[in-house]
Amino acid sequence: MTNLTDLSLADAVRGLEKKEFSSVDITNAHLKAMEEHRHLNAFIVETPDIALKQAEESDKRRASGKAGLLEGAPIGVKDLFCTTGVQTTAASNILRGFKPQYESTVTSKLFGDGAVMLGKLNLDEFAMGSSNTTSAYGNVISPWKRNDGSNADLTPGGSSGGSAAAVSARLCLAATGTDTGGSIRQPAAFCGIAGIKPTYGRCSRWGIVAFASSLDQAGAFGRNLEDASMLLRSMSGFDPKDSTSADKPVPDFAAAIKGGVKGLKVGIPKEYRPDGLDPEIEKLWDDGINWLKAEGAEIVNVTLPHTKYGLPVYYIIAPAECSSNLARYDGVRYGLRVDGKDLSETYEKTRAKGFGDEVKRRIMVGTYVLSAGYYDAYYIKAQKVRRLILNDFLEAYKQCDVILTPSTPSAAFAIGENEDDPIKMYLNDIFTVTINLAGLPGLSVPAALNKQGLPLGLQLIGRPWDEETIIRAGGAIERAANFTAIPSLLNLKKKAA
Repeated sequence: MTNLTDLSLADAVRGLEKKEFSSVDITNAHLKAMEEHRHLNAFIVETPDIALKQAEESDKRRASGKAGLLEGAPIGVKDLFCTTGVQTTAASNILRGFKPQYESTVTSKLFGDGAVMLGKLNLDEFAMGSSNTTSAYGNVISPWKRNDGSNADLTPGGSSGGSAAAVSARLCLAATGTDTGGSIRQPAAFCGIAGIKPTYGRCSRWGIVAFASSLDQAGAFGRNLEDASMLLRSMSGFDPKDSTSADKPVPDFAAAIKGGVKGLKVGIPKEYRPDGLDPEIEKLWDDGINWLKAEGAEIVNVTLPHTKYGLPVYYIIAPAECSSNLARYDGVRYGLRVDGKDLSETYEKTRAKGFGDEVKRRIMVGTYVLSAGYYDAYYIKAQKVRRLILNDFLEAYKQCDVILTPSTPSAAFAIGENEDDPIKMYLNDIFTVTINLAGLPGLSVPAALNKQGLPLGLQLIGRPWDEETIIRAGGAIERAANFTAIPSLLNLKKKAA
């Protein structure tokens, strides 16, 4: 029998359907892999007892002919999704020990479709970061290594670094993530897997710890595009508990993968070719253009003139919303409490001890741009430019059906490499933040290795509610790229065996 952890989500579900193995079998295989690779620090909380109980129940349902879409498949859950009775921390000291008495809508849907939860995955604290180094529970380490012999530990990307590392290292079949400015697409690219951020409102935000409410959106990681699409289908759907949830039918996203791109118009924005773009990234982008052209797509040049304002607008709006959302962590209602001589001092001591440096930095920036003297000059102006960014995309979609860009400006960097310069760290999101500002769907598919043997991804951006078209184009790239590389960690394991 194939090693059960080497199966894709789709193949695992098919194997379970054919009774080639049970949910308990495949769950145990993943629990063993998690134990073997704890040094990656991908999980904050492991839930083996819950997983095995869910797996046993899943096997009973399948035996009685009541299998769901993901029946028996073991997955990981980013520790931003509230899970009943299981610690949910957002990777922050301020929520250490917090066990919600309710379930997020997304995880409820996944469990309703038969998914098995292996544990809660590590992330940047409150999803603020692009390297998974701001977690109060320590860095997540990528399962990939450079081939130059340096042996440096690499970042898996962030904020959903635990999710991406776990899927890439075969610790779970698929995983949930959230994307506020690229936090699914960037780690997917760094770890050589597929990641999808759907249209804002496609997945409910109810029960997800909030960072920036107008930007946050749940999405899916998979070994390949089919796996990510399957997970996304199960996660999606209208939720009356979330006022930003859209009442839209949920398509069979995975069915679009084989649709082909013949006749599709693919837009190439000139603004995404900045001076000094890494030649390997530029070459991969050109390869992607040629692959789509060879499959029958028409390539058109488009312009997104307000792209250059994307990062500054994002780093006004996101901290402003973070400042507002994180005001609830006061040491009174739940989470960490550090007593002071009066209420004000209790607030100050609790928040000083509970939040990490990056979270404090963003709260301070957000509070500043929302203050009375600067609200109009910064926050209101940023919202106006945000609208212009959306208008750019809507104009571009009059000429094309989908937009192709790189996912990231570089391959994964070493842990600690850019941490002395927050601005340099923020530039990791240069290709992704505009999509969140506009609320559009986007995905990253692995497409090549760079000269150091690290994965590079291509990003596809679609019209609102048109995930199927970007998945169609992503499927064409996936077939042409034929990306079959596995992480260094797994190569070493194979050689040892």
